[in-house]
Amino acid sequence: MQILSIKGLNKTYGNHVALKDFDLEVEKGMVFGLLGPNGAGKTTLIRIVNQIIDRDSGEILINGEPLKMNHVRNIGYLPEERGLYKGMRIDDQLLYFAQIKGLKSTEAKAKIHIWLDRLNLLSWKNMKVEELSKGMAQKVQFIATVIHEPKLLILDEPFSGFDPVNAEIIKNEILELKRNGTTIMLSTHRMESVELLCDNIAMINRSRKILDGPVKAIKKAAKTNRFAVGLRPLPGLVLPAWGDFSEEEDYVTFSISLDGQRPNDCLIDLMKYGEILHFEESIPSIEEIFIQKINESHAE
Repeated sequence: MQILSIKGLNKTYGNHVALKDFDLEVEKGMVFGLLGPNGAGKTTLIRIVNQIIDRDSGEILINGEPLKMNHVRNIGYLPEERGLYKGMRIDDQLLYFAQIKGLKSTEAKAKIHIWLDRLNLLSWKNMKVEELSKGMAQKVQFIATVIHEPKLLILDEPFSGFDPVNAEIIKNEILELKRNGTTIMLSTHRMESVELLCDNIAMINRSRKILDGPVKAIKKAAKTNRFAVGLRPLPGLVLPAWGDFSEEEDYVTFSISLDGQRPNDCLIDLMKYGEILHFEESIPSIEEIFIQKINESHAE
């Protein structure tokens, strides 16, 4: 079942079209990647779902029900522009945000203790946000976003400001939330995070959706039947003109198209020329597919 269903969504700011006839389906229990260049419409979409701004037209359903104000308590939203009170203590701030989302004081304090401990912030709970590093403040913001255990978690650039160690911690927390049944919508420019985390993605460009579907299916559809080859040639042998070679110490690497040939048959042919060190299908990354699709949409 879809936790979020969007049909025919439109939003304009004066003469600027932010979203045009936009459709989206997000199933429960998945990590859904929302991708697009700056200004594509991602943040507008997220703000409409969070009822920060109004849509011009279109239908939005949460668990099959038309979007209403009471749905906010089942949504967690981590905005790209963080919203902490710099002069407020961490524990007081987290308690404030938890109570806004409907948690009672005793329950909220227990959850705050658990989360501060999990993210190595317990000894800092009496500090003010302005006294923290950017990465530590980001972790506080993350806790404020998930403290009420939302069913739908919307994360806008959640890894911004994190060093690799803390980015890995947040990545693991996102996966743990998914295992516990939370549906996560992730908007990010870090394509390696999309590869690691997302089940499905949608790409937006110039207010319209240009690609939508499971990550595995999208990558499979983008395959070009090319293979990367590493070969140690037989001494004195002249290799065929397979393409651009990269010469290493005692071997060469190149890319080859099978052109309808089976991989095993290609390997047999290649073995006539030397020792095969690697033979791997070249599958485009999500970043490569993203760039290709954006360029194609600009050419239309």
